Amino acid sequence: MEITVIGCGYVGLVTAACLAGFGHTVTGVEKDPAKVSALKEGKIPFYEEDLAPLVADGLQNKRLFFQERIDESIGRAEVVFIAVGTPSLPNGAADLRQVFRVAEEIAPYLKKYTVIVNKSTVPVGTAKRVQEIRKPGWCEKSGTPPAA
Repeated sequence: MEITVIGCGYVGLVTAACLAGFGHTVTGVEKDPAKVSALKEGKIPFYEEDLAPLVADGLQNKRLFFQERIDESIGRAEVVFIAVGTPSLPNGAADLRQVFRVAEEIAPYLKKYTVIVNKSTVPVGTAKRVQEIRKPGWCEKSGTPPAA
């Protein structure tokens, strides 16, 4: 299966490496060029037990790839994981701007049925909003236009 994981932090990188370890072809997308370069060399930016050998195996067996651009992998992907940061706002709510920005960025490249997984920590209702962003003006379940 072709999978894209957007965000190669603690959650995204571990997800990508594990899925590649199961035999899937996984592309990790990360906007930081230095991080992408390091990941391509198997350099992990944080410690997670057993992650380095898992990443090295994925790279060596050509099941794990890293890149900066979203558009290069979305069209091939059967599943897209959104694994970006959702830091707390001053009122304690999750800041979902990065999640919604990714949904907007991937929307033009979704040409076939693609499962989108919110791997980021998000509140109830976020998946519906991502769906609405994915296909502006239309909500599959209700058939009604999205709320402003």
